[in-house]
Amino acid sequence: MRVAAGRWVTAFIAASMVTTVMSAALAPTASAASERPVQPARPVGSVSGLDPVAHEIGARPTVAGRVAALDRVTANTPVLSGAYGAPELWQTRIDGTGTTVAVVVSFGDPNAAEVLNEYSAEHGLPPADVTVITPAGPLPDCGTPAEAARLGCADWVGETDLDIVMVHLIAPGAHILIAATPVNETQGFVGMPEMMDSIQYIAEHGLADVMSLSFGTPEDDFPALTDPTTLDYGFRAARSAGIPVIAASGDCGATDNTADSRSQCQDVFPYRVVGWPASDPLVTAVGGTVPNLDANGNRLGPDPLWPESGAGLSKTYGRPSWQRNVAGIIGSDQRSIPDVTMAGTVGTSESSPLFAGVLALATQLRGGRLGFINPALYRLGPLGGAVGIVDVTSGNNSFAGVRGYAAGPGFDIASGWGTINATGFVPALAAAVSDSARQ
Repeated sequence: MRVAAGRWVTAFIAASMVTTVMSAALAPTASAASERPVQPARPVGSVSGLDPVAHEIGARPTVAGRVAALDRVTANTPVLSGAYGAPELWQTRIDGTGTTVAVVVSFGDPNAAEVLNEYSAEHGLPPADVTVITPAGPLPDCGTPAEAARLGCADWVGETDLDIVMVHLIAPGAHILIAATPVNETQGFVGMPEMMDSIQYIAEHGLADVMSLSFGTPEDDFPALTDPTTLDYGFRAARSAGIPVIAASGDCGATDNTADSRSQCQDVFPYRVVGWPASDPLVTAVGGTVPNLDANGNRLGPDPLWPESGAGLSKTYGRPSWQRNVAGIIGSDQRSIPDVTMAGTVGTSESSPLFAGVLALATQLRGGRLGFINPALYRLGPLGGAVGIVDVTSGNNSFAGVRGYAAGPGFDIASGWGTINATGFVPALAAAVSDSARQ
């Protein structure tokens, strides 16, 4: 399946794809061999060091090494385009062309475009169109390798590369905007204002059609449970601009990292918590599944829930009006996450940009921004397979002794409405948001 998709894309890009663009401040010098040492990332802030998958990618000192790490830790991802039905849409020229997907990260990766282009060439995808901006301020130099390690630079380099690969797998024609911030987002407030400032800047300047966020912190890590609401301004600006914001639901099952966690999901709360910004009703929260595929990307059956997928009930936000039709299932007056799920075997930071890529396809088909999609998503949810929504009915996210939530038929707290098939979901969502706009 991958080979067939690759042949079509190769022919398609000759007529319609653009070459990579990087902002002048961060653009690396081209290298055919891709084996020269990459430029160091340029972060400042406190230690992150929590995500071993991102670190595995970002710690490699060459572009080729990072691509090899991406292949190693995300071995099944090249076939996800076909598994989600994207090539069928590409064949009708719906590939994200004319749209922009923004990913917001600390520090970024100044060699991200090279990494993505080499990965794409290896897997039969077109070259990428990538731009980097730094709306929250200039990115200080990381300094010595030891200083870079102390600051957690590699984690964010790897996260950046992972995010843009996932977007490109689904929407290879979309322009990718990397918004890199100068402060390391860790737990609680640290780094979050810079993230929100960047989101607000993108929204107010109309720079993107979809935003994907692969960062998060437990609501319980803020000094007060009401504190996340003071950071909503970025999401309000995005909603006003008609830009959907997609957020990863978390990677520690029904619980999450405490503020003093030393490594991912090792020091967690002994009770149920959910992460912000996924819990914010102004965003669409995306959890993770384990794709049930053969080596060629053909489905063997329904996807089970990824057992470490974040899911649960917010303590900060009440149940929004668009969750009224599932209030009996939620059994609470609080916001439930996730709303949908996508492949997340290396974390829901894989899931969020995959879904953002799907929304880029829907944006192109509609001919304009989708706006806030959650009301339309919850109207479509009960229609299931007729609109490309594929139920996730097995698995639960119990973790580290904290009892989680089980997936089952229809909507559930563990998986939301389930996962999607883009062939049916993209036109259904484009039509649903258009209907909403006319009402």
